[in-house]
Amino acid sequence: MSTITTVAVLGAGQMGAGIAHAVALGGYSVRLYDVAPARLPLAQGEIAASLSRHVGRNLVTQAEADAALARIAVTTVMAEAVSDADLVIEAALEDEAVKKALYAEVAPHLGPQTLLASNTSSISITRLASASDRPDRFIGLHFMKPAPVMRLVEIVRGIATSAETHAAAVDFAESLGKTTTDAEDFPAFIVNRILVPMMNEAIFALYEGVGNVASIDKALRLGANHPMGPLELADFMGLDVVLAIMNVLYDGLADSKYRPCPLLVKYVEAGWLGRKSGRGFYDYSGETPAPTR
Repeated sequence: MSTITTVAVLGAGQMGAGIAHAVALGGYSVRLYDVAPARLPLAQGEIAASLSRHVGRNLVTQAEADAALARIAVTTVMAEAVSDADLVIEAALEDEAVKKALYAEVAPHLGPQTLLASNTSSISITRLASASDRPDRFIGLHFMKPAPVMRLVEIVRGIATSAETHAAAVDFAESLGKTTTDAEDFPAFIVNRILVPMMNEAIFALYEGVGNVASIDKALRLGANHPMGPLELADFMGLDVVLAIMNVLYDGLADSKYRPCPLLVKYVEAGWLGRKSGRGFYDYSGETPAPTR
């Protein structure tokens, strides 16, 4: 795209790092920001390792991987990240208060034409946009995890999002080699509205003793031809993220079918968040993940 050359990504967690990888590989200059200095070298290492895997699978050349890595600059200074950015993608925690506070902090440093996007997986784009200084130039760009590999980006318009902003977001996502789908601004949009309640139901099946972790995941892998079982997928997403999405659905739609399973709540309270914490429905401390129930 001629109008977007520099992209700032706010948040260097797994999603932020993955988005930075995908955007840099698409030929854009990337400014990767995180408030925690220790997180940035970890993100750089994750991106380098991911690019190396892509080279090993002949998805990109070594020269393309090296060029993409060179396009990513990291910083803990907000103004450095966003002051010259044409597009800012927020990839902070799935917490509405955290995201809104970030928009207030970033607003003084944005150019008048800068587009602001959220990678939220469930929260209302209209509400998030209302906390920004540019609701007409605010949009949801929901990358799937892992962002460098998954082909889909959900495009979510808030009530104030302009047609020009929507068109620019679609063009940008497609320039990364992604396929887009438009989702209306309802809780959890399309993918997570359907996918996460399935995970929650699998956790209820575990909670009620319908099956153990291994049998539930095997049943969905082989019986529904899913590449990952629902409990394995929940661990991959992060159980805190799964719980946050279920709470958004439960609060936003006021329907008891979206009640988070008590076992999911307990796992999150215990800090058993899945792969990223080393333990969830599987224990990841050994060479092979082992079911915990």
